[in-house]
Amino acid sequence: MIQSNQRYDTLAAAKGWTPGTNGDFKNSQIAEIFGKNTLTLESLRERLPKVVWKELKNTIEDGKQLNSSVADAVALAMKEWASEKGATHYTHWFQPLTGATAEKHDSFITPNQGGGAVAEFSGKELIQGEPDASSFPNGGVRQTFEARGYTAWDPTSPVFLIENQNGKYLCIPTAFASWTGEALDHKTPLLRSVEALDTQAKRALKLFGKESNRVVSTVGCEQEYFLIDQEFYYRRPDFVSSNRTLVGAKPPRGQELDDHYFGSIPDRVLSFMLEAERELYKLGIPVKTRHNEVAPGQYEIAPIFENCNIAADHQQLMMITLKRVARNYGLECVLHEKPFDGLNGSGKHLNWSMSTKDGDNLLEPGESPHENMQFLFFFSAVIRGVYKHQDLLRASIAHAGNDHRLGANEAPPAIISAFIGEQLEDIIQQLLNGGLKESKQSGLMGLGTPVLPSLPRDAGDRNRTSPFAFTGNKFEFRAVGSSQSISFPITVLNTIVAEAIDELCTKLEGSVENEGLEESLGKVLRDSFKETKSVIFNGDGYSDDWQVEAKKRGLLNLKTTADALPTLTDKKNIDLFEKYSVLSEREVHSRQEIFAEQYVTTLNIEVDTTEAIARTMVYPAAIRYLNELSTAVKDAKELGINPKGAESMLVTVNNALNQLSEALTGLTEAQEGLGTGTILETGMEYKETLIPAMNKVRDAVDLLERFTADDYWPLPIYREMLFVK
Repeated sequence: MIQSNQRYDTLAAAKGWTPGTNGDFKNSQIAEIFGKNTLTLESLRERLPKVVWKELKNTIEDGKQLNSSVADAVALAMKEWASEKGATHYTHWFQPLTGATAEKHDSFITPNQGGGAVAEFSGKELIQGEPDASSFPNGGVRQTFEARGYTAWDPTSPVFLIENQNGKYLCIPTAFASWTGEALDHKTPLLRSVEALDTQAKRALKLFGKESNRVVSTVGCEQEYFLIDQEFYYRRPDFVSSNRTLVGAKPPRGQELDDHYFGSIPDRVLSFMLEAERELYKLGIPVKTRHNEVAPGQYEIAPIFENCNIAADHQQLMMITLKRVARNYGLECVLHEKPFDGLNGSGKHLNWSMSTKDGDNLLEPGESPHENMQFLFFFSAVIRGVYKHQDLLRASIAHAGNDHRLGANEAPPAIISAFIGEQLEDIIQQLLNGGLKESKQSGLMGLGTPVLPSLPRDAGDRNRTSPFAFTGNKFEFRAVGSSQSISFPITVLNTIVAEAIDELCTKLEGSVENEGLEESLGKVLRDSFKETKSVIFNGDGYSDDWQVEAKKRGLLNLKTTADALPTLTDKKNIDLFEKYSVLSEREVHSRQEIFAEQYVTTLNIEVDTTEAIARTMVYPAAIRYLNELSTAVKDAKELGINPKGAESMLVTVNNALNQLSEALTGLTEAQEGLGTGTILETGMEYKETLIPAMNKVRDAVDLLERFTADDYWPLPIYREMLFVK
């Protein structure tokens, strides 16, 4: 008997959405709502005594330690502001090493002696919280039975309100540490790395005769994501458990026509985007760009640059908001790096630069980069950091989801190299040849008709195949995965550049007094570029030739998470983190343990889900179809009709079923004996044994999808999920 297929009901539900059901935002003015749910510095200033405000400002803008005596005044101002907005609870909002955020809510209400209640919030409650740390990843820094953990207020990141239709609560960005003081989160080492970079960058600026109260790294992060109709999403066990499709045949039409990229945004998706942007504006997140991405169903949103710590907080809020708002439109926002096999995956391009307190971009080359010695110094420091710590940069973006994307001719390769463009490559070559003479100029570009204006041409083209590209006045770390926190990649960038600046400053300080700044700097830069030039590559990172060339240059090719994570605890990396007080040796080891365990756990979930789908959904559906074909062949023969076509299909489906059966047996056998070594050894075993076995099951399932009757197939297919909006 033919089974009724709920995919057809799903199609009707997906097409049944109508605009205008989730609010009218046409009259919303950005200026009126921007930062509405964030306690801005200006609003806080109006609520605090001048002396308190001055001390708080010194902490926020200059990194000075906060005097605990001002905490009560700040807490009172925060509570009053939140209460006026309708908030009844507060939470210390922190970012454990799960990669997500965490929160425990407490009410402002405190009972009084008269039997009533009053709204209170003290400085002590603002500064420190004590959530249970027992269930968060710790990587061996404490025993399982030890539960105490502390959250500590981060005054450099503004507090904000989270709201839904039933109420609001106050979120206080905090760091998270164990009872013994180790960082159990992403924020703590990030803030430490900010201090390391600030110290070394100010030291360098003094050599150039400049003073600055504060230097920070600034970040703007492009977020790619997919939107899938919820009806499809929840009928796919792989999406629900793994956030990606573990089986699924490539559709006749994917992204081959190149028609989705920058195309017209569908009404339903645009409505979602408008509401999501409105919610982000209210949180003070300066989103600027939205567009269709390359793959069908794929989109991008990007903010402008912010202080790296605030940008990291905002990036977490952005992911949360996108997923929450999508559900208002019957959609699911999928942040996995590779939700669909055969289509482009999603990244999170991390644009990184350095800026003084006054807003001077230290990576701004100006009109004549060859004359801008300050720029060349900081630029060379970044190149030096990338060269010395390719392994750390690769490890900072290593996780199971990103392994599907890196090096797949849609994303940068796993080889870490730096694209710098023709102009800067020429300047470096001049420097190596003995002196700087000129910078290649770009000029204007005519378009062949007087009705179109001549456009200013950049000095060099962009390179989409580079994992780490200089793009005008910033570096773009393009290898970051779409689902991950950006905090650890920023922490690594800040730290390796701080070390490089330190090394270059030490060399300069040893010679500038005798030789003068310009001559000493020329020698230091020349020596540094001689040492590090092998990491500079302006060519096609997708080509096989680059794989060969990179090996000749001595560059690392850590293709998977299992290959990259062991380098995290190399002596040079532990020494680096400890020297600049970013991570202790114990904290580095704990992160390696946590990241490796997350890799193994993710693969375990995917293997179990793949097996369950194959055994309990695909296999039975194919058997039913096989029975129907068998009956058709038998009936045709009894009627004296040639059943050649039905027999051919019967054999094809039966062979595919046999292939699936063999693949499932192989998957079961592949799991035997795994996991007896260290977590790193287990990760390598999974990479070499379990993933290939799981892929064979997928191949067999995808083959059956191509030959099984559509009304028997139990899963929403790619064609529906990608194009029904």
